[in-house]
Amino acid sequence: MAIRRRRFRTLVAAAVAAVVPAAASCGDSPARPLPGHLVSIPGDSYSLGSDSLERELGYSLSPPFVRRAGWYDAWEALPYRSQVRSFALDRFPITQSDYAGFVAATGHVRPHIEESDYQSQGFLAHSYDEVRRFLWDEGSPPAASADHPVVLVNRDDARAYCAWRGDREGLELRLPTEEEWEAACRGIDSRLFPWGDEWRDGAAQMRATSTASVTAHPAGATPEGVMDLAGNVFEWTSSTMPDGRRALKGCSWDDDPGTCRCAFRHGRPATSKHILIGFRCAVSR
Repeated sequence: MAIRRRRFRTLVAAAVAAVVPAAASCGDSPARPLPGHLVSIPGDSYSLGSDSLERELGYSLSPPFVRRAGWYDAWEALPYRSQVRSFALDRFPITQSDYAGFVAATGHVRPHIEESDYQSQGFLAHSYDEVRRFLWDEGSPPAASADHPVVLVNRDDARAYCAWRGDREGLELRLPTEEEWEAACRGIDSRLFPWGDEWRDGAAQMRATSTASVTAHPAGATPEGVMDLAGNVFEWTSSTMPDGRRALKGCSWDDDPGTCRCAFRHGRPATSKHILIGFRCAVSR
């Protein structure tokens, strides 16, 4: 189902490339070249959050229970503008293979959760039988999932991975803030979805039965080249919601288009481990 925004964009998409060099005008100093797996996001004033029109469009693209529960009204921020300093974001979510290298090098606990711990988390859209297929076999990810996003990692696991990889790359890698994540997704033209203002079938791993390769949906890339900001897994951020839960952005492999808008967010305790949650790293510029 195609949807179009009814309010004017702040800048047309064609202007994106022209403003990338303008980060210095926002007080940012020139930065050294980045590794190819990181995408530079220009510092600028970004339009974030969602208004009633956008939320209504989200509900129209979601199952009826989402409207009844009022997800988007309860969880999404009201429209606001934020001055976001330039930063860089991983092009892809961290994969099972990426994380396996971290576990092998550091001895960090592998992605795992016991059934009793999973049940006690309380948000059980999936049974533990479904969780079993995502569990690692000792030090190895599930078969044929090496290039899928890693799951069953809590926020501290994600932060530890970013710090470890940052040491290897000579960068102060960290989790992105919620505002940075949404700025990368929406762009300076304030897109509804990572690629634009219309839902694009086949652009995201959603309404599916599992995760997919992080390279499986090239049509879902942002104009800047960031992949999988819609679909595959929700992603940890470094931000905290008003109720104390940690902010998650994106949508997952079993969601619907309404949830895959850039503005959508929800929260979980930092200790949560789930088959729908992964992460990627960021670095200040």
